[in-house]
Amino acid sequence: MAESAALRRLDHAWRVVGTGLSFLAFGLGGLFLRVCLFPLLLLGVKDLRRRRELARRWIQRSFAAHVWLMHRLGVMTYELRGHERLQRKGLLILANHPTLIDVVMLISLLPDADCVVKVGVARNPFMRGPVRAAGYIANDEGAGLVEECIAAVRAGGNLVIFPEGTRSQPGQPLRLQRGAANIAVRGGLDITPVRISCVPPTLGKGQKWYRVPSRRFHMLIDVGEDLPIAPFLQEIAAAPGSEALAVRRLNDHLCHYFSGEVARAGT
Repeated sequence: MAESAALRRLDHAWRVVGTGLSFLAFGLGGLFLRVCLFPLLLLGVKDLRRRRELARRWIQRSFAAHVWLMHRLGVMTYELRGHERLQRKGLLILANHPTLIDVVMLISLLPDADCVVKVGVARNPFMRGPVRAAGYIANDEGAGLVEECIAAVRAGGNLVIFPEGTRSQPGQPLRLQRGAANIAVRGGLDITPVRISCVPPTLGKGQKWYRVPSRRFHMLIDVGEDLPIAPFLQEIAAAPGSEALAVRRLNDHLCHYFSGEVARAGT
């Protein structure tokens, strides 16, 4: 019994160390991309589209390497379901946001991901270079943000948005901002939903990185069938000017969808 308790303490201590090493590797990797690789990309590749494609592929591979590292260090396990649905072009990908590494997990599966990122991320010294080189969309674009997002998807990009706008509040009802629904309705874009669960919960909103759970956390990335936008557009066709109502209805539908499926996934 005492030996078992000692092993659990040792395992916990190692996972604290492993988590710290993972964060250190992520920061150094972002700095390496910014200082070494992306300046060479800017100098050597003049075509903007090609430069963004290469930058996004490098980011995808670095994120995949980070997931591999966390797994090998014994910090986490993960499972993928339906991820082959992400191997298409021109997707509007909406996901719930229970933990800090959701974006790392998701982009690791997308060689040509486009993202709406917070202004703070775009200005972060470790992330500024990669964000700029990849052409990610900062969420301070104002009135033109929705149009820019629609254009990105129509151009064949896979746009990743977390409609909550921030990580979920543990124990609180899911709350979605209407920006993602607005993009889908105004652009007439079907939605590729991704349900993410993390058990036990870790790296959530307000949680310190060193507050690791009692055991390795397990992440499930479940890519669902596309949610068609057509039923929500029918209302607009029947009553011109009812776009705001369609956006509200879609946002409510997404909230129920993610809340119900996430609850069944065990978060």
